[in-house]
Amino acid sequence: MSATNFIKRFAGPIEAAASSTALTLRYADAGDVAALDRLAQLDSSHAPRGVVLVAEVGGELWAAVSVDDPRVAVADPFRPTDGLVALLVERARQLHRSDRRRRRLPLVWPDAGWDRAALN
Repeated sequence: MSATNFIKRFAGPIEAAASSTALTLRYADAGDVAALDRLAQLDSSHAPRGVVLVAEVGGELWAAVSVDDPRVAVADPFRPTDGLVALLVERARQLHRSDRRRRRLPLVWPDAGWDRAALN
């Protein structure tokens, strides 16, 4: 399967949803708890916890994924959400990878000694 066909396969539902209403990917906040629980019930699963990304279509949550563990995802099974979940999982992986790299950087610059010499 070519990359173009792969993208079209997953982007199909997104394009159909986005053409009629607005699609927003964002972090979940405290106001989304009830909607996340509703999605989890529809999906017969547990709601993702921790840092969560959601796909909102027309002001309504259709899918959500945990940034800490992109395998934990919930979606409305009565809507075309396969492409949305794939998009959320990829974005969560990017954010998780970026966060891991950031944690590896030193929080304080190493003491080289030259900065004290300039002050004396």
